[in-house]
Amino acid sequence: MNNQEKIHAIIDNIEKVMIGKRNIAELSVVALIAQGHVLLEDVPGVGKTMMVRALAKSVGAQFKRIQFTPDLLPSDVIGVSIYNPKDMEFQFRPGPIMGNIVLADEINRTSPKTQSALLEGMEEATVTIDGETMQIPKPFFVMATQNPIEYEGTYPLPEAQLDRFLLKLRMGYPTHTEEIEVLKRAEKSAPIEVLSSVISLEDLIRLQNEVKDILVDDTIKNYIVDLANRTRKDSYVYLGVSPRGSLALMKASQAYAMLKGRDFVTPDDIQYLAPFVFSHRMILRSEARYDGITPEEIVERILAKTNVPIKRLVKQ
Repeated sequence: MNNQEKIHAIIDNIEKVMIGKRNIAELSVVALIAQGHVLLEDVPGVGKTMMVRALAKSVGAQFKRIQFTPDLLPSDVIGVSIYNPKDMEFQFRPGPIMGNIVLADEINRTSPKTQSALLEGMEEATVTIDGETMQIPKPFFVMATQNPIEYEGTYPLPEAQLDRFLLKLRMGYPTHTEEIEVLKRAEKSAPIEVLSSVISLEDLIRLQNEVKDILVDDTIKNYIVDLANRTRKDSYVYLGVSPRGSLALMKASQAYAMLKGRDFVTPDDIQYLAPFVFSHRMILRSEARYDGITPEEIVERILAKTNVPIKRLVKQ
């Protein structure tokens, strides 16, 4: 299989479990290949956890789950050193963050101190215990979920942590027909239990390395920076997209181009991905909330007003 076929094999496999959510599956795989992380924000029961499990099974990855609660400690996430009297030395017992694909379930239900335990791992793919830095196994991918409806007993994610997520996605409810299909597939057994891998971890790591060779023309880079700059100048925006956001959009567009079977990024890729990459990286002014303006609407408006590069991309 070529790279595009491998990517579509993962997506098709996820669809055996997730009905009518192909776009979410595609974007999740895009983030995985781009070595980014995903924040899934939606109400309970729409399949957020199932999506992560299906993705892990599809690539043969080690799956770990962290159920965030108010009493969770940072050591419950990264691990702890325990004294072994037999050997008369401390031994490190790794936490659930030491996995390939990690589900951070209801991440906004724990304290900022515990939330921050994820930051080093998400950014550097390392954890530090007792002054010693250890590498997290590769590939490493975090998909965090949060419920946007219940606010009692929750802690809003700090901007520094939101910025670590490559994409912010919402799944939404299935259609009437899709929900009937969900019932049919789960009538006798859970589809996730019979799901098997379609590519190996080595294949995935190869995809993550080769995606860096996807061409991003200078006109595309200029387009990305132009969009980011406009978020910083928008009257509704208090704090716009940082350079990390521009870099995230470029990396996501490279992975999306690979998914589409191309070896170069197009302006259409940028336009499609920008709302998923930029919306959670902006802090809006109070006027925006009063007027009912969402970050996604601001990004769409900026896209509509920004000149699209029309220079023909020619592979050198």
